[in-house]
Amino acid sequence: MEALYSRPGFDRKLNVVVLGAVVMILLAFPPGEAFDPLDPNGNITIKWDVMTWTGDGYMAQVTMYNYQQYRHIEAPGWILGWAWAKKEVIWSMQGAEATMQGDCSKFHGDVPHCCKKDPTIVDLLPGVAYSAQSANCCRGGVLSSYVQDPLNSVASFQIVVGKAGTSNITVALPKNFTLTTPGPGYTCSPAKVVKPSLFPTPDGRRHTQALMTWNLTCTYSQFLAQRAPTCCVSLSTFYNDVIVPCQNCACACRPNISQPLLSTVPMCVDPEDVFAQSTSSANQRPGASAIIQNQAPPTLLYCSMDMCPIHIHWHVKTNYVDYWRAKVSIINRHVKNYTMWNLVVQHPNFNNLTETFSFQYKGLTSYGAINDTAMFWGIKYYNDMLLEAGDNGNVQSEILMRKDPRFTFTQGWAIPHRILFNGDECVMPPPTSYPFMPNGSIKVKTGLFLHVVLALAVVYLATVL
Repeated sequence: MEALYSRPGFDRKLNVVVLGAVVMILLAFPPGEAFDPLDPNGNITIKWDVMTWTGDGYMAQVTMYNYQQYRHIEAPGWILGWAWAKKEVIWSMQGAEATMQGDCSKFHGDVPHCCKKDPTIVDLLPGVAYSAQSANCCRGGVLSSYVQDPLNSVASFQIVVGKAGTSNITVALPKNFTLTTPGPGYTCSPAKVVKPSLFPTPDGRRHTQALMTWNLTCTYSQFLAQRAPTCCVSLSTFYNDVIVPCQNCACACRPNISQPLLSTVPMCVDPEDVFAQSTSSANQRPGASAIIQNQAPPTLLYCSMDMCPIHIHWHVKTNYVDYWRAKVSIINRHVKNYTMWNLVVQHPNFNNLTETFSFQYKGLTSYGAINDTAMFWGIKYYNDMLLEAGDNGNVQSEILMRKDPRFTFTQGWAIPHRILFNGDECVMPPPTSYPFMPNGSIKVKTGLFLHVVLALAVVYLATVL
């Protein structure tokens, strides 16, 4: 064997094998496709259904389906873009609008809604005139996750396209689709012609058919979004007095007041400084120019050593004979409200989760019978909104689990493997800092409890007899 490793060409062959393996992995997951191991089939599917042909083009129904189990799109909402294959224009829209009209000076009489080669489309705001609406529109671009609210995980709008083909043969599919929210993170596949969609009548006895249908899928990657972490995790247990805090600089380092403020560094204010919060530009809604340029609103946080907008605390609370209980708290340090928040926790004992007391819950079984991941979210009209930083800026719940055959408090088994807030992974403390269980601590408490029970039983029997 040593002679094999000492051959002159062995290292070269080994490098070729390793390089080949890397290339195969890259080909398996091309840049246009992101992969989430907790939601391997999650994506946003966009479907174009050509409903009628017009004199110089077509009218299409564009529908976005959010098939992601726990990732949703918050305000200011989704922004959809593409590039026309020819010289198409948008004559009119319902349920959405183009952010820029473009140069329509060549048109006399009727002027198109948008003449840009690469239009950018946004959802309409709630409360617009009924004549401008379409089905599943006008929520300001907010799109719920599929598990949390399937009815509001769909958005759609109608678009009338001119200077385009007027048959299945002459129509050219748009290309270079982009989906921002409003920052990057999603990559979209090319559009592909598929089997025409069917639409049932209200009585279900007849189905109409689209004249032509094409769709595409967009997948999300936190790495592609180039986002710093947005949450961190702290830990505590009933069997150890040590509280493990969030790591320093987990999301960013606390800015030095003597340094110039950069746009990439979150603004930090003292929790007691009410004036700074009220006068900050972060409380203002982003303008049209910010939305068009896909800029996120300014960040205003309460100062902390980890500078994370969201702080998750996991506490191992109680030990029973057949069950154990944990408490999870979500603390908002961001000076903004989080609507439709959700929390995804991976823990090996979730296959025996018995009850959650203040959150809604659903197990995410992405790999057959393996159920080690749970999704939690708020109860409607009770705690489904995580209020901005302050006295009321937190939600919490206790979780009761039946002990797994592998159950133990040693070696950090009671600590979650991963925690995600609103789809983004939180920074966990290093395993070496997990609260350890003193040797025999649980047995000592159990033995003392049994001694007390036996003593009370003897006293009771003595009084009765």
